[in-house]
Amino acid sequence: MTANESGKSGRTEDWKNGNGMWRGLVTAIRTLTVLPIPGREAESAATALYWFPLVGLLIGLLQWGAGEGVGAIAAKGWPAGAAAAVLVAGPLLTRGLHLDGLADWADATAVLAGREKALEVMKDPRIGALGAVALVSVMLLKWVALTRLVASEALIWIVPACVIARAVQVELAASLPYARAEGGTAAGFVKGAGRPHRLLALASAVLLVLVPFGGTGATAVLVAWVFAVGFGEACRVRYGGVTGDLLGACSELTETGLLLMAALAADPETGVRVLGWGGWF
Repeated sequence: MTANESGKSGRTEDWKNGNGMWRGLVTAIRTLTVLPIPGREAESAATALYWFPLVGLLIGLLQWGAGEGVGAIAAKGWPAGAAAAVLVAGPLLTRGLHLDGLADWADATAVLAGREKALEVMKDPRIGALGAVALVSVMLLKWVALTRLVASEALIWIVPACVIARAVQVELAASLPYARAEGGTAAGFVKGAGRPHRLLALASAVLLVLVPFGGTGATAVLVAWVFAVGFGEACRVRYGGVTGDLLGACSELTETGLLLMAALAADPETGVRVLGWGGWF
């Protein structure tokens, strides 16, 4: 039994109390986006984890809409402009939350001292050289991938990428302890997470991706899950668990990787080949 599967107060109450579950959705939207939503937040922050894949779907659809909007109004299309619109819409919708985590994680990887020093560097609000390189690299890779997807009329792949990227956060939060003894902004999510959050988030992601994208979507979920497990194990060894920054870093790396995979499979003439229920199309 992991540290996250014992003593989870309020977890059972999430299911007994319908209001608690709906409040979890409010917390998830307010945590992951800047979108205003009325209502009270959940008493247990971890309740929001059930909704992370669904909020990822919302974020992905809004980014897809931004890209399609630019493509629709530009004369003869504009792949680079549409890709840029998607790229800018993401951080605007999320306050750059996960990009901040990515930069902090990258800076911490340069620390050769022990775990505590690495966590201290990760907590520092300033961005170091490796953090800046990570931000520029990820944004560049996303733009390259998105440009090819737009040219291939396959920009819709931003949607499953966003769904899966939020689901892997739940995987890490529910399978690893919180790394900081003194707590932190994500402590409530991690310390309150357990097997139900993990299973439901994974099931939600599979459903949201598998139904419209068939076998290719299933492959994307599997690849992302394997990466998340490996990333999580590295976090356990290096930091003793996870923090909010590490959750964000894993999310950004997952989303970028999935977009690159889709771009590699894309063909501007035929689009992305998708293995659906009836075969390849």
